[in-house]
Amino acid sequence: MKIFAIGDLHLSTTVQKPMDIFGPGWENHFERIKQDWLKKVTPDDLVLIPGDISWGMYVEEAKPDIDIVSSLPGKIIFTRGNHDYWWKSITAVRSILSEDRYALQNDAIRFDGVVICGTRGWTVPEKTGVFKSSEDETIYKRELIRLELALQDLTKKRQDGDVAIVMLHYPPFNAKMYPSDFTRLCEKYKVDYVVYGHLHGKNCRCKLELIQNNIKYLLTSCDQVNCELVSVCEIKSN
Repeated sequence: MKIFAIGDLHLSTTVQKPMDIFGPGWENHFERIKQDWLKKVTPDDLVLIPGDISWGMYVEEAKPDIDIVSSLPGKIIFTRGNHDYWWKSITAVRSILSEDRYALQNDAIRFDGVVICGTRGWTVPEKTGVFKSSEDETIYKRELIRLELALQDLTKKRQDGDVAIVMLHYPPFNAKMYPSDFTRLCEKYKVDYVVYGHLHGKNCRCKLELIQNNIKYLLTSCDQVNCELVSVCEIKSN
């Protein structure tokens, strides 16, 4: 089983939110993703989508976008992004998913040889402990709690030899890629990979891959990866 990831699809089937206004990197972006997906992914493979899936405001508006993605091969796991305004209830989200499509929210799911958990995350301060506002600090600390809940569930479901993957929407470090409370939690629970998105634009300060303390971090925002699925790892059959 091969595992891929791509984030920030920003689909807008039912709302007027064209992404090509943000530059040529977004022209026909989903068609390009689709063509790459069809080349790479088999029904046995797994695709991780770490947030910012649809511009819909309600589940009913987002469903056509989810259906478009769900028409593609492989098993698919979604987590929430900061622009997924339609994602208000995990029960409602899961109610619109077809077979072999999953949504994670502070929890984990296991397949043969791999266990995956996810939450949204939040902006890591550029200076340790210095937040833009008290609300910003509150959200940050709440997302840390949610990540640990997800990692605790991952630990319960993890079996000997399993690869552990965390899905976040926000990067787990600041622009200088310094360690953070998020990376320390991932290290505490011995995660192997972290996939994330959120970062956009040709001038954004980022690295597509980074290894810190035995964890591989992968940026998967579609405009940063040329609208091509990122290969995370391959799980060998027992």
